[in-house]
Amino acid sequence: MKSGILAAAAATVALVATAGANAGTLDTVKSRGFLQCGVNAGLPGFGSPDSAGNWTGLDVDYCRAVAVAVFNDLNKVKFTPLSAQQRFPAIQSGEVDLLSRNTTVTLTRDTSVGLNFAPVTYYDGQGFMVNKKLGVKSAKELNGATVCVQSGTTTELNLADYFRANSMDYKPVVIESNDEVNAAYFAGRCDVLTTDVSGLAGTRAGVAPVPDDHVILPEVISKEPLAPAVRHGDDQWFDIVKWTINVTIQAEEFGITSKNVDEFVNSKNPDILRFLGTTPGMGKALGLDEKYAYNIIKKVGNYGEIFDRNVGPRTPLKLERGLNGLWTKGGLQYSAPFR
Repeated sequence: MKSGILAAAAATVALVATAGANAGTLDTVKSRGFLQCGVNAGLPGFGSPDSAGNWTGLDVDYCRAVAVAVFNDLNKVKFTPLSAQQRFPAIQSGEVDLLSRNTTVTLTRDTSVGLNFAPVTYYDGQGFMVNKKLGVKSAKELNGATVCVQSGTTTELNLADYFRANSMDYKPVVIESNDEVNAAYFAGRCDVLTTDVSGLAGTRAGVAPVPDDHVILPEVISKEPLAPAVRHGDDQWFDIVKWTINVTIQAEEFGITSKNVDEFVNSKNPDILRFLGTTPGMGKALGLDEKYAYNIIKKVGNYGEIFDRNVGPRTPLKLERGLNGLWTKGGLQYSAPFR
């Protein structure tokens, strides 16, 4: 009996110690003076540095939005470029505070990998890109093809499932580095490049020697909801990241942009007054400044602004909103209420 009590007590202590080790990310970030954010090493439109080391992209903007929520300064963030294999150890170990790197939400990642996923920032799906000279019009014509794919991704698993389900054969060229995967495809080592459609668009626009030589086939073979992630065990930090993303979505629904946000501060709409912090409560609930939502919108913008400047129709990626439209316009982007 005594040994059982001691064992239970020891287990409780261990659980508390583990929770303590994982908790306090907000305090850690504040004491350090900046957010450490894990991003893609180079995916145009989502996360890539220019020749001067300046990072841009949709995922990068959400790192900056969290930095604004905490510090009211979009420059208080440092970026850690991560491969697909490096990303999960980096967030698990605490090397980064936030993983914002075109990562698909899955059950096993949400459980055994130990991640908590924030709201989806980009609804995507896996596709295929080929050189136009092959004359291929459909993925159903790829029997016997050689396919370049990055290892350690859902892409690799979906690829096998798709060809098996359609009774087709293929030869995979599996490579760890995304840059090397792209290089192999453009060098002609494989007939097909497969990844998320947004990634194919970014690669075609930013990497292809002649973008118009390549076509993305019409089939989308999977669901790839891409979302930032944090470690299990720190609910406050998870809440901050989650409600930072919700701010950008709700702002667009309200019609609030980085250019007109000041016009809404004294709105007669009580929902907007709570949202922007004119009526206090929302910021305090997160351990943040009451004006955190106002600050995010003013310095980073709403979801539509973030989408349009990074991946939208007027960018080299030329992506339409589609599923990433607001729920009021037939899309899936939907924020929980700020109450």
